[in-house]
Amino acid sequence: MADIVIVGGGFAGVWAAMSAVRLCRQAGGMLTVDLVSPTPDLVVRPRLYEADPRGMTVPLDDVLRPIGVTRRQGEVVNVDSDRHTLGIRDQNELPYRKLIVASGSTVRRPSIPGAEYLHDVDSLAGAVALEEHLKTQPMSTVVVVGSGFTGIEVACELADRARVMLVERSDLVAPDLGVEVRAVVESALAELGVEVRTGASVVEVEPDRVRLSDGSAISAGTVVWCAGVVASPLVEQVPGVVEGGRLWVDRHLRASGDVFAAGDVASADAGSGKRTLPSCQHAIPMGKHAGHNAAAELHGLPLKEFAAEPYATCLDLGGAGAVFSMGWDRAVRTSGGEAKALKQTINRDRIYPPTGDVSAILAGGDPAWTWVRPS
Repeated sequence: MADIVIVGGGFAGVWAAMSAVRLCRQAGGMLTVDLVSPTPDLVVRPRLYEADPRGMTVPLDDVLRPIGVTRRQGEVVNVDSDRHTLGIRDQNELPYRKLIVASGSTVRRPSIPGAEYLHDVDSLAGAVALEEHLKTQPMSTVVVVGSGFTGIEVACELADRARVMLVERSDLVAPDLGVEVRAVVESALAELGVEVRTGASVVEVEPDRVRLSDGSAISAGTVVWCAGVVASPLVEQVPGVVEGGRLWVDRHLRASGDVFAAGDVASADAGSGKRTLPSCQHAIPMGKHAGHNAAAELHGLPLKEFAAEPYATCLDLGGAGAVFSMGWDRAVRTSGGEAKALKQTINRDRIYPPTGDVSAILAGGDPAWTWVRPS
């Protein structure tokens, strides 16, 4: 039996492992920590909209092995919280004392005719497939569906490689990004030549055409679906409160009993009447608190309450720079080249876990460490 089992090798899961081991060593004892992931790598999903996505990974063993965490490769298909066991496809059951569910989310794919022609940047395989497909469509129009964070970043990134049309079912582009950010986004889209269609949704996809709900059609050889995510179905197997498809967790990131949850599968109080969002900004500190608290409880030590950092967003606008905002109303602090430099620092440095060096890995698991400091 493992003392702590973590399901998921994304941001929340990796930082949960780092934090759990950190607490154990501080407490002068060692618990067994296992991490179960379907792949051997941490995929840096926030970067998959960028060109050449193949290198956007970190080998999990480079983070876990130096601190004594056992990596188990497999797909968790069952959580039995009464028996304290996990079912892993084609493997024996894995018993645990404490469980951290950090199995992430996937893109919410639509049930429309021709859905098999849709591309996405939700997974490494999807991003690589899109990259290869684009090489076969040098003069074709790319339709990007959805103008949230991912849709905007994909559209702006591809603007210098193809004719891009952004389709949004709302009457406004970037409807959830706030008035100030929207103004910067609209200016960037115009500067980059991205065409925008609002008030319409995609109802059918063909190999060379997209049909919209307003009856119109767009000739396009590539369609990238960026319209929302859904949490891992494992949330339905954990006793507790599920709202909006995610597990509601308490201040200690507990879902129920001996089960903690973090990252995209979990919804925690973020202050100001808000809940945490499926983003690495929230997944990393949530993972660290869940890992710390699971280990602390086994050691009989006080738990740490999770308190979300001041909310910030940094949206990549391709050749038009970026836009950095603070607060839930997303007040713009800076844009253009200055924001672009910050975005590159975040993407290429701050969201990567330390590797190789034990001291650096354990220091990175400190729940007090802040990944984006407001300027």
